Amino acid sequence: MFSGAGGMSCGFHAHPAFRIAAAVDAQKSKPSRSTLDCNDTYERNIGIKPLAYDLQEIGASELLKAVRREGKFRSPTILLACPPCTGFTRTLPKNHLEDDPRNSLVGRVAEFAAILKPKIIVLENARELIRGSFRSHSENLTSQLEKLGYSVHSQIYRFDRMGLPQRRERAIIIAVAPDMPLRTLDDLWAGWEVDPKATTVRHAIYDLPEVSAGEAHPADRSHVSSNVTDVVLRRIQAIPTDGGSWISLFEKPETVELATPAMRRSVEAARTNHFSDVYGRMAWDAPAPVVKRECSHVGNGRYTHPRQDRLCTVRELALLQGFPTTYDFEGTSRQNAYRHVGDAVPPLISHQLAWVCSWMLGGKRPNPDQFVLPGTTLHARDILESKAPHVKQLKISTEQA
Repeated sequence: MFSGAGGMSCGFHAHPAFRIAAAVDAQKSKPSRSTLDCNDTYERNIGIKPLAYDLQEIGASELLKAVRREGKFRSPTILLACPPCTGFTRTLPKNHLEDDPRNSLVGRVAEFAAILKPKIIVLENARELIRGSFRSHSENLTSQLEKLGYSVHSQIYRFDRMGLPQRRERAIIIAVAPDMPLRTLDDLWAGWEVDPKATTVRHAIYDLPEVSAGEAHPADRSHVSSNVTDVVLRRIQAIPTDGGSWISLFEKPETVELATPAMRRSVEAARTNHFSDVYGRMAWDAPAPVVKRECSHVGNGRYTHPRQDRLCTVRELALLQGFPTTYDFEGTSRQNAYRHVGDAVPPLISHQLAWVCSWMLGGKRPNPDQFVLPGTTLHARDILESKAPHVKQLKISTEQA
């Protein structure tokens, strides 16, 4: 459900025990409602065409008939659900005050689960789903799933601790049918830790060939970034490499003229930490900042290359988002390609979730050689035996909520 460009599905598709039977996504761009073309990207990489149903409108019984026709199965073993996070994320200040109508899609997962009867349900969303002002949606989901007999575990994770070269913090909800063991990413990683050097921007993208803004590399059409105007290019050139910020524009008289009106207002108000990431460069030896859906412009966040004077390419951001190098983002607009990357569940993480699921279904506990997704920036050699006692990450139980 809400299959997008295939980030969650990719990790399960790569697991030898699983087959993606059906997928559903209305592929509507928020908020303009124009098409995202994500279903075409999904089909090229996963091998099946998602059904373009709006999951806010279709009934659960109608969906069951449609997916059975598509996937030729009676009921799925696993239901993957990635409802929109726009209404929960702390990026939008109004989310602390207004309950976005799309947030109700979280509760619909229980309706579909009641009809589809999967053995396992895996849901991913912004951390505010289980810790924000409108966590009542996740509380309701948990309550409904428990009424159906599922055991439910909700937790917030820092994905860089699991090998993603990005400071991404997300909520994962896992529910299992009665008489099944409930396991989590914590169980998978017990006794293991990632070498911090494996989660840096340098480790992920340093070896990619240089390209200019708007120029696609002939060997990889996804290694391309957005074009920029002359003034934006000069602004980028004036920002120091390896972690520089727009604040540096005010350090020299000749670069002050390149500051935007918003930057000037922030300085005049002594709020230089206000939107400090816009036009910022990534730092080589740290994880990337959060790759968001609107990552197609340097003015939307710290998405400028650490050294080259341009926005990071679709391929670079895809690697930082945990996609394999072979994932194909062609056949759509460049802006949509960036959105496909920013909207996705990192496949590097979803592959780990796939191994957690196969373990719960009767398999053995996997080792790093198995749960590392081939073609991504993480390798089994980057995973070390933990020297410190394993510390559970933040768990939000029904009682605490």
